[in-house]
Amino acid sequence: MNPDLDKLHPYPFEKLQALKAGATPPADRPHIALSIGEPRQAAPAFVLDVLRDALDGAARYPLTRGEGALREAIAGWLARRFALPAGGVDPETQVLPVTGTREALFAFAQAVVDRTRDAAVLLPNPFYQIYEGAALLAGAEPVYLNTVAENRFLPDFDSVPEAVWDRCQLLYLCSPGNPTGAVIDIDTLRKVMELAERHDFVIAADECYSEIYFDEEHAPVGLLQAAVAAGNPEFRRCVVFHSLSKRSNLPGLRSGFVAGDAEVLARFLRYRTYHGCAMPLHHQAASVAAWGDEAHVVENRQHYRERFDAVLEILQPVLPVERPEAGFYLWAPTPVPDTDFARDLYATENVTVLPGSYLSRPTPAGNPGAGRVRMALVAELDECVEAARRIRRFTETL
Repeated sequence: MNPDLDKLHPYPFEKLQALKAGATPPADRPHIALSIGEPRQAAPAFVLDVLRDALDGAARYPLTRGEGALREAIAGWLARRFALPAGGVDPETQVLPVTGTREALFAFAQAVVDRTRDAAVLLPNPFYQIYEGAALLAGAEPVYLNTVAENRFLPDFDSVPEAVWDRCQLLYLCSPGNPTGAVIDIDTLRKVMELAERHDFVIAADECYSEIYFDEEHAPVGLLQAAVAAGNPEFRRCVVFHSLSKRSNLPGLRSGFVAGDAEVLARFLRYRTYHGCAMPLHHQAASVAAWGDEAHVVENRQHYRERFDAVLEILQPVLPVERPEAGFYLWAPTPVPDTDFARDLYATENVTVLPGSYLSRPTPAGNPGAGRVRMALVAELDECVEAARRIRRFTETL
């Protein structure tokens, strides 16, 4: 067996199950899960109609690089959403559909990292655990960049030693952040691109939460947008990951894409051809429809605004919790250790939240996830409100 498998940490939800073991929640209150970031709002009906109408595609093998219609739809969406020049994204060479960005974020490191060198992969801390696992199984050392309130929950790139940048082959960004909701501004993205040029590494920007934000006039900036503004229209060293899971409430469709540097994507396509993970044709047809429509996404954002408005009104008198810049998580400080808060909340109120320390790793500067919990406001409004009321009642007893 691959010995690097032994380096993998238990997944956060595996730890959560162990934490809750032996606790008996009250039977008179139905369970409410705020622990998993799975949208539970209805999928767009028009997308499901297209999916059903295209089921005859199941009789054919799909191409790894996807159908031209899907790549064109993605390129068009990128140009509209991030104000890129017309024709600024080549659907033939700069777009690659993937079967969900979780799979692609993991596979990307396997294609990019040269394990014959002393490779480092830099990632935010707390983080989506796929980044760490991808680095370890690619034979690289994960280097954790703490994201704390004092730095607006953004990595402090200036604090990274030059020797670490010299070893860096891949930098994972997550903006808007999971779990913090922090958005990396365009000046910081330009700085990161300069570091990539100077130290010869690739930037993998996970932008899967980019379409869930609260001010319609100020959408989160994207890496490709920053690249064009910095005079890098070829997107050298820049690759972005997007998904329909959060944007369109379609997590089960397993549909996303990778876009950016054509040379990097050509090598990644070769890897994926052997990997064998092409998107089914009926999923591609449904994805074309989803990327071509914004009305359902605007409506989706309004639902999240309503949830945050209601939940914050209930929780802010008892917890110092703030609305994030984007995304659908509350990154809430706890008055007791985060694991105690999560376990006792479940035992008392039958509400599940995720301890922040399960999403991060200890560093010499401490564990940046400790003392916080992640709450995913993905359920319908009434369920989120009920969960908030229970959390408030529990917190008032501490």
